[in-house]
Amino acid sequence: MTATLLIDRRGPQDGGAQPPQRTSVTGPLAPRPSVSVNGVVIAHSAIAQEAQNHPAEQPQAAWQQAARALAVRELLVQEARRLDLVAQPVEDEEGRRETDEEALIRALLDREIVVPQADQASCRRYYEKNRNRFRSLDVFEAAHILFSADRRDEAAFAAAREAAREALELLDAHPERFADLARELSACSSSGNGGHLGQFTRADVTPDFAAALDRLEPGEIAATPIETQYGVHIIRLDRRIEGKTLPFEIVRDRIAAFLAEAVWRRAAAQYICLLAGRATITGVKLGGADTPLVQ
Repeated sequence: MTATLLIDRRGPQDGGAQPPQRTSVTGPLAPRPSVSVNGVVIAHSAIAQEAQNHPAEQPQAAWQQAARALAVRELLVQEARRLDLVAQPVEDEEGRRETDEEALIRALLDREIVVPQADQASCRRYYEKNRNRFRSLDVFEAAHILFSADRRDEAAFAAAREAAREALELLDAHPERFADLARELSACSSSGNGGHLGQFTRADVTPDFAAALDRLEPGEIAATPIETQYGVHIIRLDRRIEGKTLPFEIVRDRIAAFLAEAVWRRAAAQYICLLAGRATITGVKLGGADTPLVQ
């Protein structure tokens, strides 16, 4: 399996989907130990610069993460050079070119870490145990009337709540007037369209709004006003399109890639620990679950 280019700088919760957060390392700092790998010292200035790519609540933690990342990089580069590997930098689809060190690390890991591809049975087992991961999202079509108010303003929110209650009483008797009332009363831009919000998923609305939709049948207006951070809503569900579980055949390749990646990461962790065990490293520990890996 081919490794990509850079030291893994993702935070514990971002999964690689967001860009690295920046961490300030200004202010008074505790004395930093000298960090070296087999006698090669990693400059404190390089660690401080690298720390900008490691999210942490405290500068000390960011510095330690950066020191580990650079120590791993140095460890891998030294091993690649010991094996007389040749750097052959490549460019990604966006035109970003590897450095020579990144190319050496990639060549080393391509050579030393070989993992089997997940077979059909393994992929099928993962699919059966994680069906919810392969389900398309529910889609809603709904309309609302928004009485806007700031929750922190008790008087304004109480007034919005009362206005919604009065409008809901009118709709109980004349549900056909929903669009007219939305045009007249709603503070949402959807008012010009009779309150219609179009199609959306749970991720597009607040949890309270989504929970209200789950309790409704198509064509039904919520019996009570719904309160959210934006104010008080009267909600009508027009249509619900239930999500469906994607067939195994469609997601098999995605599962196989995921399983192979997971195996590769475990193998990479073991390989780095093996190299660290043979090396003389000062100022930082490279063992255990917190060892920074390459992607």
